[in-house]
Amino acid sequence: MSHQLNIDKLDLQIISEMSNDASISYAELGKKLFVSGGTIHVRIKKLHEMGVIKGTRLQVNLRAIGYDVLAFIGIYLEKSSMYESVAKQLLKVPQIVRLNYTTGAYSMFAEIICKDSAELRKILQDDLQHIKGIERTETIISLEESFSRPINVSAAL
Repeated sequence: MSHQLNIDKLDLQIISEMSNDASISYAELGKKLFVSGGTIHVRIKKLHEMGVIKGTRLQVNLRAIGYDVLAFIGIYLEKSSMYESVAKQLLKVPQIVRLNYTTGAYSMFAEIICKDSAELRKILQDDLQHIKGIERTETIISLEESFSRPINVSAAL
């Protein structure tokens, strides 16, 4: 894939460094990779235009701002052909932060972040149960996130 998109070693190094710290300045990143800040700017712009870099996000301690429940919802669909319409309805639930179409036991797998178990229960009962195409769900509550890390794209170098 990297050959089709014309991505080289420097591009992968930039992605790797910025995956660990997206707030690093172009000048600082350039020094680290032994190129100019201007080169970093041009490369990042190219990676954005190619769709390789989709954006940058803050990593927030959600518990510190009152979101105490992280859960995963396995969703069984009545028919796999209903995926698109169900996904559009799930997009309207702001607490669902990630949704994947999957193989295996579930048709879809959603990650949801709530303030507490009462909010989770409300979403499960009032929102998800009323979406046409959802046959049933299974909810898995995360007790602790042991780690979260970006993929090391420069490991292939």
